[in-house]
This record gives sequence, structure tokens and C-alpha cells, in this order.
Amino acid sequence: MSDDRPVIIDALRTPIGTTGQMFSHLTTTDLAAPVLKRLAERLPQGLGTDAVILGNIRGSGGNPARLAGLAAGLGVEVPALTLDDECGSGLAAVEQAWYRCLSRPGAVLAGGVQAASTQPVTMWPGTDDHPPRRYDRAPFAPAPWADPEMGPAADRVAAERGIDRARQDRYALRSHQRAVATRSAGGFAPEIVPVGGHVDDQRPRPGFTAQRLARFRPAFGPDGTATAANSCGISDGAAAVTMIDGRTFAGLGGSGLRVLSVVSAGCDPDRPGLGMVPAVRAALGEAGVTVDQLDTIEFNEAFAGQVLACADALGIEEERICPDGGVIALGHPWAASGAVLVVRLFTRLVRQQMGRYGLAGISIGGGLGCAMVVEACHRPVLPSVGSRQ
Repeated sequence: MSDDRPVIIDALRTPIGTTGQMFSHLTTTDLAAPVLKRLAERLPQGLGTDAVILGNIRGSGGNPARLAGLAAGLGVEVPALTLDDECGSGLAAVEQAWYRCLSRPGAVLAGGVQAASTQPVTMWPGTDDHPPRRYDRAPFAPAPWADPEMGPAADRVAAERGIDRARQDRYALRSHQRAVATRSAGGFAPEIVPVGGHVDDQRPRPGFTAQRLARFRPAFGPDGTATAANSCGISDGAAAVTMIDGRTFAGLGGSGLRVLSVVSAGCDPDRPGLGMVPAVRAALGEAGVTVDQLDTIEFNEAFAGQVLACADALGIEEERICPDGGVIALGHPWAASGAVLVVRLFTRLVRQQMGRYGLAGISIGGGLGCAMVVEACHRPVLPSVGSRQ
């Protein structure tokens, strides 16, 4: 593998809180700035922050990455970019950092932030015949596509792929059980930056059982199989990584995740939950890595039926996905979730040294997907540079 490809040398996130609860009064700046500040403080000696790239959906407008960077104490000379790729925004930001690091030296802080609790209430303008009406979500696709909501689309994919309610509930229960066990063992602690006195994810439910999950009613129609328990919860949180170019990493030494490939792809907009499938296939192909070689797989499990459909299409055993639990258990802070996947890969492959290759994948509204393949790498630290804090 070429040593010129960029490397992630650090990765952190906030705890994830259920919308309207733990972080009910915090803005995108309040959530993202502590993560950026901590990452900047932990940069290797001699490195500074060269850019900030953050994903955000329906935030306060303007450039939330710039606000967060300034609030984090980064220099006024550090440029900042905010992008919106729906729920793939966090991983898309890391993808853009990858391209930047391929073309120039330096360190980029990239990730995503979502403060759904404090996002503005927005309205479509009125006309002479119709009053203004609330803007609940952006259109994902124009006519002639049906542009379904994500929940009904997940029900459709599950029905078409033969994924029944019982299998979805078993998957969701496993996600909660894994997350509860990891949280109890302190497995998330090294990646979490405390915010507002909170140090733990709010959502994982220790009391969930198969019997309790079975009592939940379908959330999106009487014949559906997605429920509030086997789907993700809307959440608040932030996550980001520090990425540097390959040559800088070679000179510094240390441990990190070399990004072998990162790919965005598209699929049928009326089946948006399948978007990660073409992205994963392309990313694995570009990286020259097979499914069997993967040591950690982190998929954004927005709906159990949807992520299981993707796993089946890719030939991946469902038990291999999200070994410490995923967003069904942790919550889905939309624009941050893709970056959370990368933070999780960093913890397992670098902090815990639990293998060599990792895969992150997320399906996105509008029939899009993004996937990233990484490889854990370790180089001796050069004494003249010093080590990370």
C-alpha cells in the first residue's frame, strides 16, 4: 500500500444525547467546539490546524464550522467549510479532508455536528392562495420519483428483501446489548469529550428484552416492520477526526488509520436505505480489500431492516456489524453520524489494536451512500518530534 495516502491520527466525539433532553439547549457551536479544541490540543508538536471541515443539516445557517473553529480557539487564519450531504454529512466531510490532504501537506479537522434540539424552525413562504407552512424536511428527489420518507422507505426495502420483524428486533436488541456492555466497561470513554458535565451516551437501554421489543407497534404504517425500538433515535452530538497527509505522517511516526479509499455513490432515490451498497463495493474495490479481510465494520444502522438489507446484499454476516453497538442504540445525530463511524473504527483498530482493516458505510437520503476503507498503521515516533499528548 502506498504511504502517500492520508492518515487519521486522532478521533473524538461528544456523548450522544436524545433530542430535547441531554443537550436540549446547546447549539452546533456548543457541541462541536469542545471536540475541535481537544483535537487541536492533541496535535503532534510542530503541527497546527490547517483547515476545519464539518457537516451539518438544517443548522443555524451561515458557516457553523467557522463558528465552532473560532469558539475552539483556533487561529483566525484557519479556513472553515460547512457542507450538507444529509445524514452522510459527517463522512462526506472526512472525504473532503482526504482529498485536501492528498493535494497538500498539513492537518485537517473534519467531521460533523447536529444540534437538532436547537435547530431553527423553518417555513416555506406563503402565496396569495396558501399561508406559510412548516418546512419539515428537504426534498430528497424530484418527480417522477416518489421521494418517500426514510421510515416508509425502510419498510419497503425490508419487505422487498424478505427481512421480517423478528429478525429486525433481534438485530436491534443486539445493538443495545453491545452498546450497554461497552459503555459499562468504559469502552467508549477514550473517544468521548465531556460536554456540559455529560460523559456517557444517553440512549442505550439496559432493560430491553426481546419481549419488550415485540410490543412496539409499527412506526410508519400498520403493515410496516420498523418500530421506534428497531430504528434509530434523532439525537444531538458532534464527532471529528484529525487527518494529515501521508508524507507528514511518515515523518512524525506514531499510530493511525490510513485511509485507503473513500467513495460516494448513488442508487434508486426511492430506496435510499440501499445507498451504502454501491459505495461499499466501490470502496473495497479501490482499496484492494475483501469483505473477509475486514476486522471491524461500522454501518449506520438507521433502521434494522435497512442495514440488514445492505448486509445481505454485500454478503456480510449481520453479527459482524457494529461490534460495540450502532445508532439504533447510541442515537443518530444526523450530520455527525458518519464521523462517529470513523471514531469507532479509530478506537477499535488504533486505541484497542483489534485488527488491521476497517470499513465505514452510511446510506443517505435521496439514494446516496458513502463508504471508507481504512488500515491501521504504526510507525516509530521520531525523538526530535515528540509524541502526542
